[in-house]
Order: sequence, then structure tokens, then C-alpha cells
Amino acid sequence: MANQQNSETFVRWLGLALLIILSDQLSKLSILNLYSYGDSHPITSFFNLVLVYNKGAAFSFLAHAGGWQRWALSALGVAAALFISYLLKRHGSQKLFCTALSLILGGALGNVIDRLLYGHVIDFLDFHLRGWHWPAFNVADSAITCGAILLVIDELRRVRRTR
Repeated sequence: MANQQNSETFVRWLGLALLIILSDQLSKLSILNLYSYGDSHPITSFFNLVLVYNKGAAFSFLAHAGGWQRWALSALGVAAALFISYLLKRHGSQKLFCTALSLILGGALGNVIDRLLYGHVIDFLDFHLRGWHWPAFNVADSAITCGAILLVIDELRRVRRTR
């Protein structure tokens, strides 16, 4: 009985990750169909939709590394996904922890899909203020960031409970 419940919980966490992947990929396909590379369309005074590509990691780290980074970052994403899946299976009853991991899992795999299909990650969300632009990002990046924040909150709560 407990094993079946663990499996059902694990499937739910994977379902959340799948929702992130689908949201990410559908939003990227929409942008690819609507815009040409480099196009920027203002939405508000502080936000644009723009189609840009990132061959590297966060903040374009390793973007000009010569091509090997595509495979290395894809392999790292797959390895992280496997480890996160193990953690989800093992700790499925910890809701905040697993929500965070599911967001990170979905985001990581969303960007791996881009690297494998296109050779780069598709970014399109561009926030700016007084001429300063935050590096463009996507739904997958947002999920990874939210997941990381939730992991920090979960750990702070865990530490507070042990005191």
C-alpha cells in the first residue's frame, strides 16, 4: 500500500514537471512562429518580448565556447534530471521540497530539449529599466529560479524546526 502511494505521489511530481516542460515548449514555439531572431516588441514600459538564442548557460555563460557546451550542458541537465527524479521518489511526501524539485526538473528538461533540437536555448522574456536590460530568459528559467527559491525557503524552515 505504501509503495503504491509513493508511486502515485512520484507520478504527481513528474506531472508538475511535465506541465512546466509543456508550458515552456509551447511558449517557445509561439515566439518562434511570431517573431524573427532579434525582434523586440514592447509590451509595457519595462517589458518586451524578444527572440534571442543562448548557446550557453545562465547569463550566456560559455555561450562562445565553441560548441562543446551544447553537449556538456545537455548531459548535465539529464544527469540533474535523473538525480532530481531519485530525490522525488525518495522524498515524495515533502510537499515544498518536491514542488521545488519538480519546478527545477521541468525547467532543466525544457532547456535540454532546446539544446538538443536547436543547438541553443530560446529566450524571449526581456525586462528592463532605464536602459538596463536583465538578460532575456524563458519559462524554463523562471521555473528553475522559482524552484531554487523554494528550496532555500524549505531549508530555512527545516533549520528553524530543528532549533
